[in-house]
Amino acid sequence: MGKEKDGFCVVGVLVLFLFLGSSVTSDDSPKRWRKAMISGETMASSMLINRVPSSIVLPLHGNVYPNGYYNVTLNIGQPSKPYFLDVDTGSDLTWLQCDAPCVQCTEAPHPYYRPRNNLVPCMDPICQSLHSNGDHRCENPGQCDYEVEYADGGSSFGVLVRDTFNLNFTSEKRHSPLLALGCGYDQFPGGSHHPIDGVLGLGKGKSSIVSQLSSLGLVRNVIGHCLSGHGGGFLFFGDDLYDSSRVAWTPMSPDAKHYSPGLAELTFDGKTTGFKNLLTTFDSGASYTYLNSQAYQGLISLLKKELSGKPLREALDDQTLPLCWKGRKPFKSIRDVKKYFKTFALSFTNERKSKTELEFPPEAYLIISSKGNACLGILNGTEVGLNDLNVIGDISMQDRVVIYDNEKERIGWAPGNCNRLPKSKSFII
Repeated sequence: MGKEKDGFCVVGVLVLFLFLGSSVTSDDSPKRWRKAMISGETMASSMLINRVPSSIVLPLHGNVYPNGYYNVTLNIGQPSKPYFLDVDTGSDLTWLQCDAPCVQCTEAPHPYYRPRNNLVPCMDPICQSLHSNGDHRCENPGQCDYEVEYADGGSSFGVLVRDTFNLNFTSEKRHSPLLALGCGYDQFPGGSHHPIDGVLGLGKGKSSIVSQLSSLGLVRNVIGHCLSGHGGGFLFFGDDLYDSSRVAWTPMSPDAKHYSPGLAELTFDGKTTGFKNLLTTFDSGASYTYLNSQAYQGLISLLKKELSGKPLREALDDQTLPLCWKGRKPFKSIRDVKKYFKTFALSFTNERKSKTELEFPPEAYLIISSKGNACLGILNGTEVGLNDLNVIGDISMQDRVVIYDNEKERIGWAPGNCNRLPKSKSFII
């Protein structure tokens, strides 16, 4: 759905009934937008197998700029076919553009997914989790309709199916579990649209692929990613690839539906700024980082004050991002300009009242535009409808391992080499 969607989704029920393999008689069926967030409960399964410490590692492709997204290749179906999916920790449901048939689909890198007739019934726990606002009506008990809306205005409508995901594990075994995913037959492109086959939802809810894998005993319910500042990187599921003692951990907020470390304080160059109680979340579905209007304006003021007297001036002719600076000659990399910018940080208070800091050096908030200017990758979240929510996006997670440990309900980060895939059973931290 594009990286400026900020990852958050709302789900509801479609009144359009879709029978796989049959024709759709109308493409203007009413669609109702529901403001409900996906449940984060742990799924129980009678298919549990013995847990074996093992992980899945998947290469990532893309970058913050100029692409504006990271995606992963997954092989799905029988016979197995490759699909490019945007990686989104801000939403739960994984879906593919689907020829079932397609009412409205957008440009995609591969032929549209063609499902087998393996519908998820309406009363399935995964279907129920998608409608956790209590408005779960089974107008057609044999199928589960879904509706997902993203913050950039994009959306996907469809029906849940089950199909095989062909996965390689670090234990050197291959498994092909049957997992639920969305067959999206009606897509509306958002403001940051780019050609994709679908979205890989990695949130906390039951419908998340990792939640499903964990319920089958195949991996622990832990997600991590390492986004390279040079482009690419890797994604992993499971907890046997890192040394936990070398990770800076902070608890997940128990009340949040998404990966939130709770409230943060903004510091600049090691000094307090007065901006506290900033509700914060991590979202790999956002290219850039967003602060609420007050914190954003405060940070801008501090940066401009620090740049006073430096050989930089605002590049008003560069529309890459809202605020860019130019030097005496075009910059080639962040190294050329980082000496002019200070590090700021978000500080989180954990259970022991001690603080865990997430630092933002210049590499974590600047890009070099195609015009050779330094542009600020921190944006005003209030202006794009996030209200007081502050979102840590891809630009600020580059060149570090970020871990979402749903087993122990904590979020962690540590410096990492994101340019090289970890080998089997090797620590990445």
